Amino acid sequence: MPSREAIFPADRHALYEQHGYSAAIRSGDLLFVSGQVGSRPDGTPEPDFQSQVQLAFENLSQVLLAAGATFDDIVDVTTFHTDPERQFPTIMEVKSRAFSKAPYPNWTAVGVTWLAGFDFEIKVIARITER
Repeated sequence: MPSREAIFPADRHALYEQHGYSAAIRSGDLLFVSGQVGSRPDGTPEPDFQSQVQLAFENLSQVLLAAGATFDDIVDVTTFHTDPERQFPTIMEVKSRAFSKAPYPNWTAVGVTWLAGFDFEIKVIARITER
């Protein structure tokens, strides 16, 4: 059975320590990335929604990089939204830059009422293959 390896980006934000979780866990060739939010280094939310979404994708990119992966390795995406109908155009704009060509990963979007002060969260599963 594969072991678990904790993955953290070079610049860990305060939320990992405050809430006691790993940025990602690698098990075999799978990478399970915890929900990434648009947090500043001190763990506070970026107040502007578009900037918060962009920062969440940047934080995700840093976790993937720490594991030796890229957006091209992502096979599964789950996003959480506090106001999906209003937020979707902004989210789609940022998402289309990260996933710019087919084949796209599968994607599940979930409307929620609370994200600990954030309005958007993205979690992914990636398959890491030897390059």
